[in-house]
Amino acid sequence: MPQPLLSIRSAKARDLARRMAQRSIADIVERALEAYEERTSAREPPAVFYARLKASCDPDIDLEAIVRGERRPPAGFKL
Repeated sequence: MPQPLLSIRSAKARDLARRMAQRSIADIVERALEAYEERTSAREPPAVFYARLKASCDPDIDLEAIVRGERRPPAGFKL
């Protein structure tokens, strides 16, 4: 199999690209799935998150009532 041509300037990036090129597709996919599982396993389910958020917050505020209470007719022009 011919060596892939890499146009990477950084030596560290070039070494990383070469190591990845030597891996099998199955190995890359397996590692990606393991990393994904680690990232998502620490998260709580959305239903639990929203229930906790609802319990910790104040009740809903009626913004329309606040806006209606603050409305005043225009005073008009001062001449």
